[in-house]
Amino acid sequence: MIRLVLALVPAVWVTAIAVIAVQNATPVSFRLLNLQSIDIPFGVLLAFCAAAGMVAMALLLLVLGGNPLPARRRKQP
Repeated sequence: MIRLVLALVPAVWVTAIAVIAVQNATPVSFRLLNLQSIDIPFGVLLAFCAAAGMVAMALLLLVLGGNPLPARRRKQP
């Protein structure tokens, strides 16, 4: 069941990004501190942010040694 949920989360993200990218085709620029990005569509910016978040969480799990999938417990007779 957990694998199904883990597969559905990126699928929902991709679908949401596709819908938002079609509806919001106007370019936006991202500003952080004193730096400003080039003008890119909002859907592309959202996709980059989602991908960066997934990579950051994967690296965090790798560094902290966490196990994203819990071990299966055997039933005691």
